[in-house]
Amino acid sequence: MNNIIEVSGLTKSFGGKKALEYVSFSAGRGSIIGLMGANGCGKSTLLRNIIGLYLPDEGSSQVFGEQSRELSPQTLSRIGYVHQEGRLLDWMSIRQLLRYVRSYYQSWDEHLEQKFIEWFDLDPKAVVGKLSPGKRQQAAILAAICHNPELLILDEPASALDPLARSRFLDLLLELLQNDGEKTIIISSHILSDIEKVIDRAVIMDSGRILKDCQFDELKEHIFKVILRGGQQAELTGLLAGKTAHRRSDGIKTSLILQDTSRAEVEKILSEGRIDAEIIPLPLEEIYKAVVGKAEYVL
Repeated sequence: MNNIIEVSGLTKSFGGKKALEYVSFSAGRGSIIGLMGANGCGKSTLLRNIIGLYLPDEGSSQVFGEQSRELSPQTLSRIGYVHQEGRLLDWMSIRQLLRYVRSYYQSWDEHLEQKFIEWFDLDPKAVVGKLSPGKRQQAAILAAICHNPELLILDEPASALDPLARSRFLDLLLELLQNDGEKTIIISSHILSDIEKVIDRAVIMDSGRILKDCQFDELKEHIFKVILRGGQQAELTGLLAGKTAHRRSDGIKTSLILQDTSRAEVEKILSEGRIDAEIIPLPLEEIYKAVVGKAEYVL
């Protein structure tokens, strides 16, 4: 089976408001997928439907060939899940929590557990209920990854982590994927500057729908900035007729963010037209704004 996740026409409503509207999504093995969107756009609802915590009103969702609503214990043991609330057993120590979770899995990795504890400076004797939000989130991540899941779903896992802890966490994700090229990781986060360092596929959601779903390199190739000098905007506008752009001008230079063309095509147009311009790649945060925002005009 090529894909371990198959979602088709998924619709989910809460109190008459649609959280997901005919969403289709699939994921194969061996990638880190960034799931992006504003709060309330449907990210968490999609992830919870995938693992069977929510049941769809319409459509279907499968994981490892099983319907998400009927996942067997064997299939659930192949999945790791961390949600942003980080609900844990507060009365346990970190060591007790890990021993409790470990009892459900035969594939627990003690080396990874110890490495993660050292990286994050966790005290195994510390009581979960007395942990800071960041340490609590680290304990939740640890409990989710040490059984070596084939599918790891992370819903805002780094929201409570400080910058150093986030950096170490992202390093861990890359190590997990490098050590086992068959793992699939889906990470939902609003800290786009972090996840752009590790993802190879980008999925952007808005108002319960998927707006973009493609390889991250492809996204960067088709959404970028062009800075024009020397009053040549009108000339480039004619050459790029019909292309969507966001425009900014300070009177000396004009910036266009293009998203309905390719970088290679624009480079050719600039060269052939002898237009004084510079093409600049955009960070993921700016790409996201271009996708979900309304373009100022069409060239």
